[in-house]
Amino acid sequence: MNNSVANTTRLLWAGLRALLVLTVVCGVLYPLAVTGVAQGILPGRANGSEITENGRVVGSELIGQRYDLPLKKGQQTPAPDLKWFQPRPSNGLGTNTVNTQYKLLLSGATNRSADNKELIDWVTAAKAAVVKDNSVPGHPVKPSQVPPDAVTSSGSGLDPAISPAYAQLQVRRVAERNHLPVDRVEKLVAQHTDGRILGFVGEPTVNVLRLNIGLRELTGRS
Repeated sequence: MNNSVANTTRLLWAGLRALLVLTVVCGVLYPLAVTGVAQGILPGRANGSEITENGRVVGSELIGQRYDLPLKKGQQTPAPDLKWFQPRPSNGLGTNTVNTQYKLLLSGATNRSADNKELIDWVTAAKAAVVKDNSVPGHPVKPSQVPPDAVTSSGSGLDPAISPAYAQLQVRRVAERNHLPVDRVEKLVAQHTDGRILGFVGEPTVNVLRLNIGLRELTGRS
């Protein structure tokens, strides 16, 4: 009986020592080491790739933002503010139905196949809206000119970037709404176009938040 109690005590003590050691190593030392290395090598990315404007954090270069008009009475979805460059659709975003105290940002894809009627209806409506919103007098937009990223959301629904083709499609509308020369807005898009990684990986992209910050500076809008 005494041996059984002693063995049990030794096992419990050994387990407790292992728990304490692993807690210190895995729960304290390792996170501190990884955090220290990240802050030393890539502090910007370690802190969420924040984008600042006039000393104030306005977002992250990794998460897309919408540019909408205030929601009107009776509206379910706010209308886009056409003074700004618009991001990709975010149909993949769901709503928080568990904790309704806070407005949470939920990420996810639609998980609908290419022949799904609801998805086809979304894309058709999105294309019609892109054509309508970006057509200006003398320069109508043709449906064939609408790039795929203008009417489809990314896998996460939070893509911060659009293609140069979609940015270029919006140039005349943005120029007209802000009373700017078209060539000046085209130059702004070119300045905010990022090429392929290492020159051959991926596709060129335009970060919408950075582009709109540049537009705000160009117009002098607060």
